[in-house]
Amino acid sequence: MKPGADNWIDRLNERIGRLAAWLVVVVILLGAWNALARYISRFTELNISSNAYLELQWYLFSMIFLLGGAYTLKRDEHVRVDVLYQRWSPRIRARIDVAGTLVFLIPFCVFILITSWFPVRNAWAIREMSPDPGGLPRYPIKTLIPIAFALVLLQAVSQLIKRWRVMKGMGMGMGMGMEYATSNVQPPTSSKEEATRPPSIATQRNTEGGSR
Repeated sequence: MKPGADNWIDRLNERIGRLAAWLVVVVILLGAWNALARYISRFTELNISSNAYLELQWYLFSMIFLLGGAYTLKRDEHVRVDVLYQRWSPRIRARIDVAGTLVFLIPFCVFILITSWFPVRNAWAIREMSPDPGGLPRYPIKTLIPIAFALVLLQAVSQLIKRWRVMKGMGMGMGMGMEYATSNVQPPTSSKEEATRPPSIATQRNTEGGSR
């Protein structure tokens, strides 16, 4: 793979993820308003609560986790239950990530894209609306399902490219520092680098102590 071919995918999902993160603030404010409006409507004659506001809060929450999936995958922040993963070397972890991406992640994304296509198309055909009075249209939020998994699929390809570089020993100095930041395993060094590396403070002290 050409170095840097995956950068545009990372930049795309980074921007979308940051945008989705700001929606959290909107959801909090809207949720506070819905709670306040419900109590005001209960104890006064003012009817300021609406199903549209409630559904908008639900829609925004859906946008956060749908659009944030690829962003979370890019940052490798999805929950891992394998207690042995962090104990292995970066190359072994890269092989596991490649296998999991090819066997589980990519097929699952393709499955969701295929199965969600017809429901989304039908929702647009009939301009599906909420069954609740004063509700919002349903077809825009349903459209986010294939869009979100298309972004996850793109990010899976980007992760494959990066893991392939690690497996081939090409990950050093190309944005793969995170692979070693979370591991006790140090990146491999050549004999030439080892010979030109300055001695550590502990080595200097041991040398001075031995000369005395």
